Amino acid sequence: MTAVESRPAGVTGATPAHRPFGARVGAFVALTKPRIIELLLITTVPVMFLAQRGVPDPLLVLQVVIGGYLSAGGANALNMYIDRDIDAVMSRTERRPLVTGMVSPREALLFGIALAVGSTLWLGLLVNWLSSALALAALLFYVFVYTLGLKRRTAQNIVWGGIAGCMPVFVGWAAVENSVSWSALVLFLVIFFWTPPHYWPLSMKVREDYAKAGVPMLPVVKGNLAVARQIVAYSWVMVAVSLALWPLADTSLLYPVAALVLGAAWLKEAHGLHARAKAGLVGAKLKEMRLFHWSITYLTLLFVVIAVDPFLR
Repeated sequence: MTAVESRPAGVTGATPAHRPFGARVGAFVALTKPRIIELLLITTVPVMFLAQRGVPDPLLVLQVVIGGYLSAGGANALNMYIDRDIDAVMSRTERRPLVTGMVSPREALLFGIALAVGSTLWLGLLVNWLSSALALAALLFYVFVYTLGLKRRTAQNIVWGGIAGCMPVFVGWAAVENSVSWSALVLFLVIFFWTPPHYWPLSMKVREDYAKAGVPMLPVVKGNLAVARQIVAYSWVMVAVSLALWPLADTSLLYPVAALVLGAAWLKEAHGLHARAKAGLVGAKLKEMRLFHWSITYLTLLFVVIAVDPFLR
């Protein structure tokens, strides 16, 4: 398999005369992938509560949330600029602004760079330069290592590319403490091992899309059973790592109990997917999206507990 290598100027489905202002604004917002950013913020703010051991300064939280949104939004806009050729091939991405022509490639490139620069200055001047540097590192890693380096070349793209999505926990901790800690590292690793089994079920669902675009996602090159085995392996490691926060952060009993219950529910879904894949089930019978949707619930609830726990000590 060879990935799509050409990066055309863009698909001009909409002429300037058919690009009303409201639709244009919505298109630029869409470039930032706000739904993905919601998940990033879910992992940032609770870490600030943990680092503060209570309620952090509300103004600081707002500044971090805005800065984090701008940084992740810049990374996503640049990702869409680079991947506009394969986005035009895949049905799940064919309505993105660069494909429809609602935003030109040049506009998307300048928009992404502006968000990158703006977010770096925002976090540096209003929060601290360590959190700014960490956010910028995540952005650069996502654009240059994942999008340009890994995505079209290796089935392990989402494993190592997921490091960018782990960085918000460091940003949140650094915003409060102006340092990082072992507790933040544990949460970084939780998200690192969470990312592949979170994303691979979606990749299984849209396998044909990735195959058509020449992107070597693991389900494309290995098949469902091999992917399900790796999902189970990563899931067990993720749950084990999540429990390490209990002694390191000296949490209350709420956290380990919640981590065990949520982890058990996750492992049940992961093993269920493996059993269905082993039985040769495909299509709707595979039910791979059950784990994908549960993975979002799992991470949200785990980090809500992390935010609540300091008040129970």
